[in-house]
Amino acid sequence: MSLLRTSLLRQSTRGVFARQFHSSPARLIAVGDAIPSVELKEDSPGNVVNIAQEIAGLKKAVIVGVPAAFSPACSATHVPGYISHKAIAETPTFVISVNDPFVTKAWKESLEGAKEAGIRFLADPTGEFAKKMSMDFAKSVGIFGTLRNKRYAVVVENGKVTKVASEPDNTGVKETTAEKIL
Repeated sequence: MSLLRTSLLRQSTRGVFARQFHSSPARLIAVGDAIPSVELKEDSPGNVVNIAQEIAGLKKAVIVGVPAAFSPACSATHVPGYISHKAIAETPTFVISVNDPFVTKAWKESLEGAKEAGIRFLADPTGEFAKKMSMDFAKSVGIFGTLRNKRYAVVVENGKVTKVASEPDNTGVKETTAEKIL
């Protein structure tokens, strides 16, 4: 075995080249699917929330994915639309961002009415939930940095997805507004 091949084999077994390639595109979460079991953070690193367990016993819930906490569209339009929607009181709603829990907590506290509306802000610091939902996108150049959530909204009823909406450009606010989802 050549020295280069041996070196590559060793590196791949250590996870250096662990990225797997697939010939088929990733499948977005779809109607009828269950929400993946992923541990997210709420307000602090020690407050772990398994999103699948949180929504399992609920008749109806909404999960809203956003590209970035504090971004103009997320803070001025998208999330405030959910905060002010009349159906929010009877629909548990979770806002998930690929940020750390300190950022999502500060963002929640900065949005007028978020606490009173009962919306929960969850951090997906590694992007694991975004990836399992196939709602991630890489933005290697630009203001968002690298891995981010697409902007999406998912309605879950009795543990199963009943509606999925995502923005075609990943960041716009047209298809995922509270008026279209709730």
